[in-house]
Amino acid sequence: MNKSIKILLSVVLIAALIAFFSFYSRPKGGFSPEVIASITSKPISEVSGMAKSIGYENTYWVVNDSGNEARLFAINREGNNVIPTFSRFSYFGEEKVDGKEQWTGFRVLYAENTDWEAMTIDENYLYVGDTGNNLNNRRDLGIYLLSEIDPTASTQSAAIRHIPVHYPEQESFPGFDHHYFDSEALFIFEGSLYLITKHRKVSGGYEAGANLYRLDSMSEEESNPLTLVDRHSEMLAVTGAEVSPDGQKLAVISYTDLWVFDRPAEGDAWLSSSARRYPLDESVVEQVETVIWDDEQTLLLTNEQRKLFRIDLELLGEITP
Repeated sequence: MNKSIKILLSVVLIAALIAFFSFYSRPKGGFSPEVIASITSKPISEVSGMAKSIGYENTYWVVNDSGNEARLFAINREGNNVIPTFSRFSYFGEEKVDGKEQWTGFRVLYAENTDWEAMTIDENYLYVGDTGNNLNNRRDLGIYLLSEIDPTASTQSAAIRHIPVHYPEQESFPGFDHHYFDSEALFIFEGSLYLITKHRKVSGGYEAGANLYRLDSMSEEESNPLTLVDRHSEMLAVTGAEVSPDGQKLAVISYTDLWVFDRPAEGDAWLSSSARRYPLDESVVEQVETVIWDDEQTLLLTNEQRKLFRIDLELLGEITP
């Protein structure tokens, strides 16, 4: 074998090795959203719901999961607290300041955080879904309606209304046959509130499938039945959803995937319309909990590990679902 052939074989072998290790070193399981910030304030311990402010620039409302007080937090895109201006004399946000206490959020009067899992917003209210139901045994599910406060001026909020809700299909507490009555996704479409369920196996873990419900009444005196609108057989552990500002797309996030549904030609059966499914790199997103539209082309996500992610839909379009 002459020298030139040996060199050629060596080059081919090196190229093959590079290709081999490049393939096996690629992230498995999907794409990785861009991390744009981390929330470092200790009181914001377990983000479970998020909504973009309508009245205030670069402001996002977040709430903690169960086991926490009934409090709101306002953060910016950098992941930092938005604190009432005069409160900064006594409180700090992220970095400790001698002589000051850490800001613990805006207390929500007339509300209890049993299991706050979702948020959404419109021109009238900020909605907080107390609809977490891990054991499928709750009889006190509900949605709080709050006015959006000025986070630079107010120190507390208040629940203006509380709307109790229930699933007509649930006949036992807990649901012995099916654990299909937990919801962590709340969104608004054409003036109505919608929830998407997160299904669990009776034996533990999660089961593929999700149901879309609509709230058709808003009584405060009696529990309001949720109307089953649509089903999906593949979505696994849905944790957030929101309709785009132009009303033409629905983004749904789960532990494993981002789904982007087109608006139904008629009605509101969103989960049966055409969709693109993007598997997530779970090693990056970890336990993702929320998805919102920052604008018509940009999604923001948060996870329980308090990272803030951004997804540019134009770049997402280059990824094959």
